[in-house]
Amino acid sequence: MELINIIVATVAAFALGAVYYGRLAEPWMAAVGLPRGADGRPQGGMNPALLALGFVMQLLVAGMMSHIFRQSGIVTAGAGLVGGAGVGLFLISPWIVLNNAYAMRPFRLSLIDGGYATLACAVIGLVLALF
Repeated sequence: MELINIIVATVAAFALGAVYYGRLAEPWMAAVGLPRGADGRPQGGMNPALLALGFVMQLLVAGMMSHIFRQSGIVTAGAGLVGGAGVGLFLISPWIVLNNAYAMRPFRLSLIDGGYATLACAVIGLVLALF
């Protein structure tokens, strides 16, 4: 049953990512410096393998968060939400900032990607605690 919870949490975070990056597509593409075609979309389109990779990476995060939550006794929705947000804000986002700083990327990119990491982990934590 735990595997199903992890998959549901991953799907929820992945769906959030579609909405989040759909709304922030323009500033994200500008911050990344993504080359675009005449239609304003990324040149070459989206590689479906990247979406699959993203899902698998989020599945790993959800699996580890599930393990941490079980070990920590996190079982309420509030604790799951706060614990997940903490993972995103204090564990994942600092690495995003560091990687972007070394790559000399705009800080705005770190805010966008770190914001998603925080929200997605909060959603994962909430779903894991609810089910």
